[in-house]
Amino acid sequence: MVELNSEMSGSTAERPSMVWDAWGVPAGHQPLSAQIRGLLTQVFGISGEPAARRDEGDVPLVESTLTAATRADLAALVGAEHVSTDDIDRLRHAGGKSTLDLLRRRDTRPQDAPDAIVAPADHDAVLAVLRYCSSRGVAVVPFGGGTSVVGGVDPVRGRFPTVIALDLRRLDTLTDVDPVSGTATLGAGLTGPQAEKLLAAHGLSLGHFPQSFEFATIGGFAATRSSGQASAGYGRFDDMVQRLVVATPQGTLDLGRAPASAAGPDLRELFVGSEGTLGVITSVTVRVHPIPETTDYQAWSFPDFATGAAALRTVVQTGAAPTVLRLSDEAETGLNLARSSDIGGAPVSGCLAVTTFEGTAAHVAARSAEASEWLAAAGGTALGTAPAEQWEHGRFAAPYLRDALLDVGVLCETLETATSWSNLTNLKAKVTAALSDSLTAQGTPALVMCHISHTYPTGASLYFTVVAKQLEDPIAQWRVAKTAAGDAIMAAGATITHHHAVGADHRPWMGAEVGDLGVQVLRAVKHELDPAGVLNPGKLVP
Repeated sequence: MVELNSEMSGSTAERPSMVWDAWGVPAGHQPLSAQIRGLLTQVFGISGEPAARRDEGDVPLVESTLTAATRADLAALVGAEHVSTDDIDRLRHAGGKSTLDLLRRRDTRPQDAPDAIVAPADHDAVLAVLRYCSSRGVAVVPFGGGTSVVGGVDPVRGRFPTVIALDLRRLDTLTDVDPVSGTATLGAGLTGPQAEKLLAAHGLSLGHFPQSFEFATIGGFAATRSSGQASAGYGRFDDMVQRLVVATPQGTLDLGRAPASAAGPDLRELFVGSEGTLGVITSVTVRVHPIPETTDYQAWSFPDFATGAAALRTVVQTGAAPTVLRLSDEAETGLNLARSSDIGGAPVSGCLAVTTFEGTAAHVAARSAEASEWLAAAGGTALGTAPAEQWEHGRFAAPYLRDALLDVGVLCETLETATSWSNLTNLKAKVTAALSDSLTAQGTPALVMCHISHTYPTGASLYFTVVAKQLEDPIAQWRVAKTAAGDAIMAAGATITHHHAVGADHRPWMGAEVGDLGVQVLRAVKHELDPAGVLNPGKLVP
């Protein structure tokens, strides 16, 4: 193992704060291009100017209910400077970044927000805060990067008079590196870029790059079963987790003594995906790998989605899967074609697939050649490197386009699911129809796009993007469409979420997902670990 001093282990990468009413940082916000505006006029009749945004200092909030006594008690646990009731701090912790979250931000009425933000420095301070809040009936919403798109960090107080956001940003150190075993221990508050920068100093990488990478945290990746865009090569985040340290109102759990064990059920699985409802993950030991020597890019075109999906299945099941493997359907590929002059891409017909390979030069060359043979034999046409490189260059930017569309009166939201290969075509058709029919019945046509985002030997994930004209009440409009899609997913035998997590938005389907007995098991575990029920009320557990 490598001994780390504080200078080596502390986070050195700057951590930007996201704006309160949109995704990301101001530098990422761009006006809609002429091509996109023309498409919106043609399809939806929308040609207006973006709505003006309010300054965060002008946003009214529901008044904080934190008492002076409770504030003093929390300050004694974490330091007075780390307990804030400042309105801007509260607003920046007022929820996640789903379309519903952002539509609520545009409401002129007082905004819901946590009553205080509490930022502990380490595991012991987290434990002390949880024990205190449990004893006093204060709801606690663990807060990492604030990137949830399923209501996972909304400040729901439930039956409790007060709710705090437990901001984990101070848990931002790399505490251990074991290059022999290929593991590293990271603080839960480290963002993706911070973790990669610290690991790079040791010649290592985690290789976990979800769309939220720039802002989401290590603890959040674990708590939501995040799946990065390179999952075909490195696995999901839950595949990477070797050890967890978790604070609960009842005490500490330190789980994971070896790469694998037969010592009963793996208790790590209780907390990977627990979304802060059972405890707060404070550190994660993860599998890491040497920084890749080289990366090979290749894009492919397939005549239709079914052909492309069959080609991806063949590659995965033969063990020739790339590091990144994605396939856009005809509608999504067509939108990329409409944007090609904006982002420098070559026009692509049919369905676009993207592959990348990472590793040593010899290993990459061998894997790329093998996968290329399979993809070509399955009906693919090689397009060269440019479309794949273009995808990687812009892979974190899609939420900014979503926000620009919201600003001109266009509803834009995403949802995802997963199923077996044999059920993939059926699932795609049923969910597409549910979304399109629901929005059309409400009075607006809809553009429903889909891509395969993650693959497995036995199945794949489908990621849907929905675009429609906003109606008078866009929140109610989307809820109707989302309900139709969720019901279609359940009826098709798929999972309600593959990597966005459950949060509040998918909670209505958890009974169908795990069954009545499964719900009882979740409730029993929560009662044992969080008997007062203060941890992230209204999320995950029905």
